[in-house]
Amino acid sequence: MLFWRGSEQIGFLCTLSLTLYVCPFSPLSTSLPPIPSQGAFPASIVQLRKVIIEKQGDQEVVLSAEMPLVKEVTTTLREWGSIWKQLYVVNTSTLFVCVQRLMWDLMEWRSQLLSGTLPSDEFKELKQKVTSKIDYGNKILELDLVVRDVNGNMLDPENASVISLFRAHQDATTKINERIKEEQVSNGLAIIFVYVPKMFLTCAFNAFRFLLRVYYVFIRHVLLTLSMSPPPSSENYLIRWTSKGFPKDVDMLNNLKVVFTDLGNKDLNRDKIYLICQIVRVGRMELKETGTKKCTLGLRRPFGVAVMDISDIIKGKIECDEEKQYFIPFVPLVIVMVVAENDFLHSLLNKVTASRGDSGGQGLWVTMKALVGDIIQIRKEYPHLVDRSTVVARKLGFPEIIMPGDIRNDIYLTLWTGDFDKYNKTTQKNMEVIMTVCDEEGKANSICLGAGDRPLNEYRSVIYYQVKQPRWMETFKVAIPLEEMHRSHLRFMFRHRSSQESKDKSEKNFAMAFVHLMKADGTVLQDGLHELVVFKGDSKRMEDVNSYLSQPSTRNQGDVPKGGTLSRSSVGVLSVSSRDSFTVSTLVCSTKLTQNVGLLGLLKWRTRPELLKENLEKLKIIDGEQVVKFLQDTLDALFTIMMEHSQTDDYDILVFDALIYIIGLIADRKFQHFNTVLEAYIKQHFSATLAYKKLMSVLKRYLDVSSRGEQCENYLRTLKALEYIFKFIECVFLVQLIHDPAFSFSLSLSLSSLSLSQGETFQHIQDIVASLLRTINRTVITMGREHALIVTRMHACLNPHSHTHTLSVLLQDFLMETFLLFKELIGKHVYPSDWMAMIMVQNRVFLRAINTYADTMNLKFLNNNDFEVQLWNNYFHLAVAFITQESLQLQHFSPTKRNKILAKYGDMRRLIGFAIRDMWYKLGGNKICFIPGMVGPILEMTLIPGEELRRATIPIFFDMMQCEHKLSAHFQKFENEIILKLDHEVEGGGGDERYMELLETILLECAVEHPLLRPEVEHFVDLVKGLLVRLLDYRTVMSDDSRNNRMSCTVNLLNFYKDINREGMYIRYLYKLRDLHMAVENYTEAAYTLLLHSRLLKWSEDQCSPQFEVRSCQTQRQQKEDLYETIIGYFDKGKMWEEAITLCKELADQYEMEVFEYELLSQSLKQQARFYENIMTILRPKPDYFAVGYYGQGYPPFLRNKVFIHRGKEYERRDDFQNQLMSQFPSAVRLNITTMPGDDVRLSPLQYIQCFTVQPVLEIPSRLKSKPVPDQIINFYKSNYVQRFHYSRPVRKGPVDPSNEFVSMWIERTTFTTVYKLPGILRWFETTISPLENAIETMQSTNDKILTLINQYQADDALPINPLSMLLNGIVDPAVMGGFAKYEKAFFTEEYNLQHPEDRDKLEGLKDLIAWQIPLLGGGISLHGKRVTDDLRPFHERMEECFTHMRKKVEKEYGVRELPDMDERKSSRPRSVLRSFRQSVISISSLQGSECGTPTKPYPDR
Repeated sequence: MLFWRGSEQIGFLCTLSLTLYVCPFSPLSTSLPPIPSQGAFPASIVQLRKVIIEKQGDQEVVLSAEMPLVKEVTTTLREWGSIWKQLYVVNTSTLFVCVQRLMWDLMEWRSQLLSGTLPSDEFKELKQKVTSKIDYGNKILELDLVVRDVNGNMLDPENASVISLFRAHQDATTKINERIKEEQVSNGLAIIFVYVPKMFLTCAFNAFRFLLRVYYVFIRHVLLTLSMSPPPSSENYLIRWTSKGFPKDVDMLNNLKVVFTDLGNKDLNRDKIYLICQIVRVGRMELKETGTKKCTLGLRRPFGVAVMDISDIIKGKIECDEEKQYFIPFVPLVIVMVVAENDFLHSLLNKVTASRGDSGGQGLWVTMKALVGDIIQIRKEYPHLVDRSTVVARKLGFPEIIMPGDIRNDIYLTLWTGDFDKYNKTTQKNMEVIMTVCDEEGKANSICLGAGDRPLNEYRSVIYYQVKQPRWMETFKVAIPLEEMHRSHLRFMFRHRSSQESKDKSEKNFAMAFVHLMKADGTVLQDGLHELVVFKGDSKRMEDVNSYLSQPSTRNQGDVPKGGTLSRSSVGVLSVSSRDSFTVSTLVCSTKLTQNVGLLGLLKWRTRPELLKENLEKLKIIDGEQVVKFLQDTLDALFTIMMEHSQTDDYDILVFDALIYIIGLIADRKFQHFNTVLEAYIKQHFSATLAYKKLMSVLKRYLDVSSRGEQCENYLRTLKALEYIFKFIECVFLVQLIHDPAFSFSLSLSLSSLSLSQGETFQHIQDIVASLLRTINRTVITMGREHALIVTRMHACLNPHSHTHTLSVLLQDFLMETFLLFKELIGKHVYPSDWMAMIMVQNRVFLRAINTYADTMNLKFLNNNDFEVQLWNNYFHLAVAFITQESLQLQHFSPTKRNKILAKYGDMRRLIGFAIRDMWYKLGGNKICFIPGMVGPILEMTLIPGEELRRATIPIFFDMMQCEHKLSAHFQKFENEIILKLDHEVEGGGGDERYMELLETILLECAVEHPLLRPEVEHFVDLVKGLLVRLLDYRTVMSDDSRNNRMSCTVNLLNFYKDINREGMYIRYLYKLRDLHMAVENYTEAAYTLLLHSRLLKWSEDQCSPQFEVRSCQTQRQQKEDLYETIIGYFDKGKMWEEAITLCKELADQYEMEVFEYELLSQSLKQQARFYENIMTILRPKPDYFAVGYYGQGYPPFLRNKVFIHRGKEYERRDDFQNQLMSQFPSAVRLNITTMPGDDVRLSPLQYIQCFTVQPVLEIPSRLKSKPVPDQIINFYKSNYVQRFHYSRPVRKGPVDPSNEFVSMWIERTTFTTVYKLPGILRWFETTISPLENAIETMQSTNDKILTLINQYQADDALPINPLSMLLNGIVDPAVMGGFAKYEKAFFTEEYNLQHPEDRDKLEGLKDLIAWQIPLLGGGISLHGKRVTDDLRPFHERMEECFTHMRKKVEKEYGVRELPDMDERKSSRPRSVLRSFRQSVISISSLQGSECGTPTKPYPDR
């Protein structure tokens, strides 16, 4: 955005949604000028807002005049918007959709708020909804909690007391948790609201029954639906419909509403969810008119179905509007006749959903909406949809979480199938099943056919016309009072129904079956299918319970005789029908009745107390699902047992173990959603006030057993359950503590009245207050987050402003305990992390108190006589803990949160940091007492990002150096400590490149005024800078997918620590490297890594240094022996048996000659023998070696423009290796050349990878030369212990002979030499070129350029002369030359020859290249003279003069070289010019001067 002030142009960057306040101002006038008619901003993109200007001291604060709630919504939407985008990026789909819906709601409601047209009651309701939605969204996004007053406005901490602010946080948390619990208590309980506004169905003289229910299926089960029925998910909703087209109950007219509840995530995540309506006709057997015969009425007959797929609606893929109506057509029986008459529900989803038949306009209209929460919450939030008259259809089964107090006792029975013989009838029977619930006297109880229907005394099934094997699949609920369950059973009567009334009246019940609801052992009927015994006999006799009740009811109860007489009684005889069968299924949903005998024995332990011990032990083998169903009853039983046996400890351990088992169950992922149930039980239902004594007693016993080193079976389980064990203990303890007057913390009520008190009374009161404050400290130190209220009260009474008079009497012990208290509270996180306002108030109280106490320390405890090191040490550690606490690290917060904190509280880190600095400089000569102890904390403080804070605190380091140097003439302790702490801090995330720059700059500036100290400071700065560079690289790659990069940086660090003689850190990174190798099964490299550690140890009985210790109390001999055994194992796995044999020999020598352990010697020799055998008998594949170049500026420094030799794995070929490389650098470009690329690639900002195979050069050990060695031994050395590698490629020279191409084929060979043999501690080594080799390469490249240009100009006369002029002049002109002249000074000296005798051949090669450059230059200058223009003739003559002097010198020193004739030169080049003399020395630069290559063997091969 640009505008002008006079001739001056003013501009600034404007972003979308930026708010600006533009104030017209005239320096000559105190009044504002009139607003001009034309402004500086385009009106189309700017919106004017009213503002309020408030005076705060000398500053003006501009506030928006918008409604505070609208501003809050706007800020919230902006913050959520950025998070919402990140959720999309990380593919958190569930939360992404949830936040999207929340934002849509807020945007819609914001528009309504801005409209200003809402009545006051609607505005109040909307305000409540908005704040509730914001708080809920903040909670699920883990943002800060917003505390509000009674009107829903944000509470200002400045205008509230500490206690009231804490209470507000508690209330807000409770409300939000209740909201989340309502939505997640059942792990995402869902409710499907369905309203049936109208139906259209015509069928004269017939009434109907509509049964709506929810079904779910898996897509993968579709093919099985012919044999499996999809399980219903809910109860039926029953609608009774008259033949006139109205509900039978007039009150239900226009009020057909139902909610299907308790549907959890598992249910809603099914592939398909259907709303199914089953229509049952009540009337005649046949729909068609019959003759004059009177027909039987009241028969229940299948009529049709209606099915709707509601999956997308339930899963939120389709926005469901409660006003939208969906039409579900009826599919008449004539379309699905086969389906209805045989497998009604089996083929429903296949045939009915696929049917495109015409319903004739018959069907039902429904509106539906998916709601989240339980029924109580839904009634609150949607009273217009769900009221007290709305029918509730529960889930068939338990919800995913059963909360305490949710009592249920339902049995769902499904008529499955039957098989009935026609006996003497000519056709199959029209079977009707009549079920009643009877007690021992035969009295009937209630049956519920569906939700919304009245209870019935009997149930009559649907009748299928002349079907031998009817499959009803009808489900209904049996509701029996709990006290009647043990006396009740279900009785089924079977009857043939005739279509003619006269025949139907003569039909009697021809068979019956029954089933007991309770077993003899007190458990309820098991869930699942039950094949019942079908009895035949007299109709009247079958109704007498005494005739069958004592007989087995199911086939699996024992051997039931086929067709025989079961019993004889005074009332008659019943026999088993062998030709009939009948199957039902049951589902028990009861929180009081169990199907497990062991659990029942525990819940009713008083009935059989002699079995209590057995039942407690059986609890551990009971299915966890049964236990969590009866969680409250089980816990009540356990604590009751504990309380009623308070005088003895017979059952304490058993009850404790049972409690541990239950807590462990809930910790399991399968039942983790029951955590809320257990929490609710502890807070609301747990009442065993003395149980904590028993729990603590058993817990102490277990800990004592473990501390003695004895085996304790349940020790680990106990440790995992400690959280909830202590919650049980503290639940009672905390209640007593809060109500104990000794801990009421109401001291501040009387302090204000003491300000004018005088004399002895005042002194006594102050002593009492100080004593009580110390008691508070000691009590609160032992408390955690659960005691946040007590801690808050402590904040209120420890506010320095409220009792400044007590500070004059604070003693040293009180200060020390107070500092410990504050440090404990900061570390314990007393308040939840989202209570940001409460945390910041606590920090502000702490900051004021710390500063006030610091003043007291300066006054009373700074003099040498009163100086107490521990007190000051506690202060510094508290201050550093305060400044480094997580809640003050603003860099980790979102910009919105960061700005809020800065605007409200400022940056407290800056204030306390400056205070620490001032306190440090006041210590004077006592500073040395805190070196090196305070080095780590001060370093942690300086690493906090913040330029001003760092500049203020880094000079403390120089002051520490001065203090130690003044005392000891060095600062070695400081240096050691800062290196140790810097490693841990940077690895943990502290520090950056800017910190490294500031540290270097500030320390060097401080050292300028101290010339004696300056050299040591400079050395220290270089040391720390080198360490920081490596640590930052290491930290960067630790989160990288490239394990190779991690290994490289680890090696850089361990070598750094080796060079500066920090063996402890060196060993630490050795083992980190070992772990990296083991993760990818690099056994050989892991062995070589540990071998470096073993080299630091001796074969002696000296104790290991602390940094060497792996096990406690080990000698160096023991540890070295253990290391050798581990290394030998790694070499064995890596098939490096030659290296393993070497170590075995060293061990054998120790066993035989030093410690005389002949048994271990025997084992070692056997191991050697096995290794020798392996060498000769086991095939070892040869690994390939690859040269890999990383070119371009896009790589990190440790890879950029460097070449590595990699050792491949067994059977790993180049393509696989290259693909794996490319996967680590997906944006890299693959180079298909094998020569070194030019500067255009090396300086490019992109990434390039070059990869090609190189061949290892065999180096036969001297002991094997000129001897008949088996191939198995020689083959090993072909790919191991290799130090040189060749890469060869064919080149063409001279004319090509078509008859023999080998005449002109030459081979260019590149040799790579490594500093260390491979394999080593890494699978690769970096390549570096020596200065001499670089000179040879440069000289060769220059000669090639000259020859290439000569050939080009000879072939094309039209080429411009400028490129040739520049090249030749740059070589021959002394003003710009210096090429080989510098080489002469560097390499052609006697000193270099003495130091590098191995380079003699290379030096001769360089001289040869220099000599060959002269004839090449001569040819070029000759060609240049023929092409040069007249205006450039002086330039050419100058070049010829320079060349004459150059040729004279070179020919004198290095000899004369002659080129062939011009014609021959066009086709070929002299061999000495074209030969490749490129020999690369490969090494890891960071390893130079260290021992981190392949360790040399104590027994050399040659």
